[in-house]
Amino acid sequence: MQAIALINFDEHLNDLISKCDFGERHLVNFIDETELISNWDNKQFEIVAIISNSEMLGSNGIGMVESLSAKKLPRVPIFLLVTHFNKNLLSVALDAGIVDVFELPFVTENVEKRVNFTINNWEALQQKFQKKSSTPYKTPFGKRLFDIVFSGLALLFFSPIFLIIYILVKIESPGPAFYYSYRAGTGYRIFKFYKFRSMYINADQRLKDLKHLNQYEADAVSEVEEIKYELNLCSDCVSYGACQFPLYADNTTWCEKQYMTSKKTNAKSAFIKIKNDPRVTKIGNFIRNASIDELPQLWNVFIGNMSIVGNRPLPLYEAEKLTVDKYALRFIAPAGITGLWQVEKRGKGDMNEDERLMLDNSYALNHSFKNDLLVILKTVPALLQKENV
Repeated sequence: MQAIALINFDEHLNDLISKCDFGERHLVNFIDETELISNWDNKQFEIVAIISNSEMLGSNGIGMVESLSAKKLPRVPIFLLVTHFNKNLLSVALDAGIVDVFELPFVTENVEKRVNFTINNWEALQQKFQKKSSTPYKTPFGKRLFDIVFSGLALLFFSPIFLIIYILVKIESPGPAFYYSYRAGTGYRIFKFYKFRSMYINADQRLKDLKHLNQYEADAVSEVEEIKYELNLCSDCVSYGACQFPLYADNTTWCEKQYMTSKKTNAKSAFIKIKNDPRVTKIGNFIRNASIDELPQLWNVFIGNMSIVGNRPLPLYEAEKLTVDKYALRFIAPAGITGLWQVEKRGKGDMNEDERLMLDNSYALNHSFKNDLLVILKTVPALLQKENV
């Protein structure tokens, strides 16, 4: 029995998709990618396509292609239903392996025709897709060897500090000491990004009174730690039925999609930074200024998601804004813990978004092992600057 898997569908979308004629194929609902993977081989049907209600850079978007491939599951066409659409994002999605994207609200006839055509001709189309697939960036051997040795030794050396910071974070503020969220790195590749928590858990509740302090632009929205700790989902994610940009810590999931409700009316700055942020805990302020909150990312380096030196991986909602050619250049470089922006601009109050992107693009065009060593040598003095950034 053939089936089409529906990911993150609410009642309204189920009603719309049920109006499509997919022949004898059944529609089967799954909450998210994780549930789909765990039930792929346990049902009495053959999944021939996946339709996911997710933004292109969302957790059930292009990241799902890599997850399914890593699990050695059969390659089937994946379609996305998205709210935010532009040509550059579409190009990123298609290069990642997404077959087609429909902007909400979708036209039933279009979905029906394109999904049926793709399934019926999948064998021939798959060969075409494979020929068009882009070659992913591969870290040079010398750089990768350095990353493994450096991060491995650093993890051993800093393990006592990990324990001390863990205890101090837990003592000062309730909640998990570690968290991870999804980030877009090299080639918009999505991975889990680890840090120590440095904000109070009610940080999002205080954000509305602090928007005017954003160094890049007023009336912008929050980054990773501005989260709904108690409610778990923001209002937009509630409308989806599940979080599109989740952030995880211990056994708790929060929402990293706070920007959605004001995205259309707020200024278009992609980066958020609040000077002397009162939402930061005392120990959080210390570990931020000393960049100790970044230490868990050594694990990201060790397993190959990041490099010691590179452009900072971005939250998915920020990466979603940087898909035009002028900005996308930064994503051809390795994702890193430290880089040109950190050593050139850290502690300087005159920083702006264009300067940050210029430095990211400069690194993407000129990075080398020699230049990486120079950045590392400049990183320690930069960390000693006292200004809160």
